[in-house]
Amino acid sequence: MFRALSTAATGLAAQQYNVDVIANNLANVNTTGFKRRRAEFADLLYVQLRHPGSAQNAQAGTVYPTGIQIGHGTRNIATTPVFRMGTFLATDRELDVSIEDRGVARTFLQVRLPGGRIAYTRDGSLQVNANGELVTTTGYLVEPPVTGIPEDYLAIQISTDGLVQVVLRDETEPREIGQIEVASFVNPAGLRAYGDNLYLPTEASGSARTGTPATGEFGALVAGFLETSNVEAVKELVGLITAQRAYEMNSKVIQSSDEMLQVASNLRR
Repeated sequence: MFRALSTAATGLAAQQYNVDVIANNLANVNTTGFKRRRAEFADLLYVQLRHPGSAQNAQAGTVYPTGIQIGHGTRNIATTPVFRMGTFLATDRELDVSIEDRGVARTFLQVRLPGGRIAYTRDGSLQVNANGELVTTTGYLVEPPVTGIPEDYLAIQISTDGLVQVVLRDETEPREIGQIEVASFVNPAGLRAYGDNLYLPTEASGSARTGTPATGEFGALVAGFLETSNVEAVKELVGLITAQRAYEMNSKVIQSSDEMLQVASNLRR
């Protein structure tokens, strides 16, 4: 009964983690380029009351085909990001770009953080700051820098391979001002979420491989579109109901164990 109490308590904690993950997914259902996360669980150590294959009758040479193992519950081992591509939303804005990958969304725009560190994002809602530089919505510079955008430009054109051109009033041909490079990772699920729609590399993700969009392993840029969150609200709500029911069942186990302990403690009366 005491073991049941502690085991059910691990179930309560695990489902609380699960609800926290689902809540974050639902909160970011409208976040550009957001990738939903999935809570992963593993069972805990087992008490071996009888080992499988132990002798049942030494003289007859028979063994138990199964053992007696009592588990200690569960624990959260990971919150795995699901890098499935979201749908593309037409914005008709020239500075909005999405990345069209083949299958898994493993291509990222590069962003320079204060201090020089490079971060990575799927959010392609770009802006032009007061210095004529191409930046993200949160103000971080695109890497490599795209600078020298004149104040009187008529339009900016971003091609599928990342070439950035401006159309000026007194010129008939667009002027090339920079080249957007992208990065990919062998294991994008190993990236660390930084906030502001950014990711940082880790040993699990591997090092970034950089190159020109729409070449080799890299996805192409699509101007005038943004990639929406890949969160499906209906599936998350179903998962939330499942987690709530699992939480209720674990709390019922604690209640039943408490009632059994109460009966046992009243036997002497």
